[in-house]
Amino acid sequence: MNTEKINETNIPMTPEALAVLGGGEIAYLRTIKSEDAQRLFPQAPEMQPGLTLFTLHAADGTPIMLTDSREAALANAFQNELTTVSVH
Repeated sequence: MNTEKINETNIPMTPEALAVLGGGEIAYLRTIKSEDAQRLFPQAPEMQPGLTLFTLHAADGTPIMLTDSREAALANAFQNELTTVSVH
């Protein structure tokens, strides 16, 4: 039985590397509070504070969509042929 431990290496990615990651086909989903929506989406209407919202972002962090439904964000990614990934 092989008991060697595999070392994980965390290599930070530059913003430039993230911008081209997946050739514009990768996106990720985030949850935010409604009070943070105006910062990411200046055109968003005034909202009640404390609401949980979902944002879809390009791999480089560019906000794409704001919604109150996780399913709507995922559907938008699918419609735009974006592959969603989990970010930790």
